[in-house]
Amino acid sequence: MKSNLLKKHAKSFYWASFFLSRNTLDKCSSLYNFCRTLDDIVDDDNSLELKKEIFSKFKKDFKNKNLDNQIIKDMWSVIDSENISKQIVIDLFDGVETDLKEKVVINSKKDLLVYSYRVAGTVGLMMSKILKVKNREALKGAIDLGIAMQLTNIARDVCEDKARNREYVSHNFSEIREVINDSQIFYENSFRSICNIPIRSRFSVIVARRIYRKIGDYILKQKNIDNYNKAGKIYVPMFEKVIQTFLSIFDFVRLLFIKNLNYDNQANHKILEQEVNLNERI
Repeated sequence: MKSNLLKKHAKSFYWASFFLSRNTLDKCSSLYNFCRTLDDIVDDDNSLELKKEIFSKFKKDFKNKNLDNQIIKDMWSVIDSENISKQIVIDLFDGVETDLKEKVVINSKKDLLVYSYRVAGTVGLMMSKILKVKNREALKGAIDLGIAMQLTNIARDVCEDKARNREYVSHNFSEIREVINDSQIFYENSFRSICNIPIRSRFSVIVARRIYRKIGDYILKQKNIDNYNKAGKIYVPMFEKVIQTFLSIFDFVRLLFIKNLNYDNQANHKILEQEVNLNERI
């Protein structure tokens, strides 16, 4: 089944996916499988030159619509059915390609946000298209949620990334804390946009947002770099997922009473737009 990779590799998303319709879940799984395939190309143990070769072939096959590849075929089916701009997928390729270097170092907030948009904001935008979001301001909120989740990933995976010669944030707890604090701005600005998701799919996004945001809280509980290093990969435990799912009911009710979106993350989007024309993508 399409959701097998989702179940194996994306525990927080898989938990939230129980609240999606079968058809929507299939499309989300096709998107996830495509993204996972890209990640696996970059993260496996092959030589850098071989990874670049495999990546280039996959990108060429995508652009040429090589439907013999089931992952690409499923992805193009989603793109066509949901009217997703091909440029969004090219942005995703550009983000993933950033990691195809001997050493990756990100030195500025702008570069961190642009990278996070490309590898995850794009996914949030495509996911929102699958969930039938039409409002342009709400689509910006979907980008924010993707970026927020990527910043959470970066804060969680500093040790793992360092082992792969990647430094998105310095290996000290104050900077890890700063990335988590930055992510909170994006999580906050994503919330109101969820009211534009059709009710049938809305609860799943609320749950995913709550659970993923909670990872940041568990990182902060480590308090210092020594505890962080010893903690390994930090996940949200099952009892906490149950609590956050229950609390999501209150979020769902709150969203029923939101009438105006009042999107307010323009400062960060202006930083992004130094590199990416978001209006073209939306």
